[in-house]
Formats: sequence, structure tokens, C-alpha cells
Amino acid sequence: MKASRLEAFSDGVLAIIITIMVLELKVPEGHDLADFLHTSGTGLLTYLLSFVYVGIYWNSHHHMFHLVQRVSGSVQWANLALLFCLSLFPFTTAWVDESGFAQTSVVVYGLNLLASALAYVVLQTVIIRQQGPDSPLRRAVGRDRKGKISLALDAVGILSAMTVGGQVGVRIALACFVAVVIMWVVPDPRIDRMFREHEAQEAT
Repeated sequence: MKASRLEAFSDGVLAIIITIMVLELKVPEGHDLADFLHTSGTGLLTYLLSFVYVGIYWNSHHHMFHLVQRVSGSVQWANLALLFCLSLFPFTTAWVDESGFAQTSVVVYGLNLLASALAYVVLQTVIIRQQGPDSPLRRAVGRDRKGKISLALDAVGILSAMTVGGQVGVRIALACFVAVVIMWVVPDPRIDRMFREHEAQEAT
């Protein structure tokens, strides 16, 4: 199957995920700023965090498939696994909001983030195996230190929320999750560079 079909399907799923998340936002019962902050303030923050996460995955997914022409069945299933993890964002985001950042909900949210990151790594690995020993994606990714640091931060956030008492552990966890966003909000130039080199080689 052409990679463009898989990309189009993934784009549609991600758009639906974002739509569901925004529909979970609550309209303030009153008309004052205090009513807005009380009813929608936390929801907007959690929505913003999850929206940026989904946006990062969409951006990274789009860049990665610049180096993929056709996809095998294993790539399709790995991509579906990633989409499944991302499709849980509306649920875990809403739970964090409605619970007021309760410990258990933050742990589950962190597990959702970690599962999504692992699913992306699996998809990336399956594509590299499909492309063979001279995989352009492998050369672009390199040792993928950024990805490994992201996994570590998600794991530290989950453990902090589970083991550190009270809201302190929750705040450490949220700080770890935000740190991952800061790491990835700027598009990774490695794949763009490899894509330009790949195009130049094909042109010659």
C-alpha cells in the first residue's frame, strides 16, 4: 500500500481525536472571569497539553513518512497501535480535568503518554526493518537520544505521581510531561535533512 493512504487515514483519526477533546470542554455557567476559571480553567490547560502532544505526534508522523514510499502489513498494524494509544487521549485528559489532577488520573494520563511514545518507537523500528540495512530513516534517527529521553521523562513522571506523596508528586509528573513537550515542540531537523539528501541522490 502507498504510504500516502496510511497518512491520510492517520490524519483523519488525529483530527477526530482533537475534535473530541475540545468537545469535552465545559462552558462556564456564569459570565464572569471567576466563573470561567472555576469551570473551564483547568480543562483548557489539560486540553492545551494534550493538543500539543497530538500535534507533535502528527508533525513527527508526517516527517517520518517523508522517507517511506510504501508500507507493509506490519507497518499498518504498528500505525494502528499508535493511533489506538492516541485515541485514548480524550478519555485520560477528561479524567485529569474532572478529578482536579488527582493522583490516579495523572498516573493513568502518564501511562497513556508513555504507551503512545512506545508505540511510536515500535512504528519507527518496524519501518526501519522494512527498509533494510541502508534505511534512510535509520540514518536520520541515529541513536534517537531525544526519543529515549522522552521515554525516561514519562517514566519518571509516572513514578513520581505514584510514589511521592500528595500534590508534590503530581506537580513533578506534570513538569516531566511539559518538559517532553518543550523538547519536541520544535520540529526535528534530522529527517528534513535526510529527506533533502535522499531527493538529491534520486535526482542524480
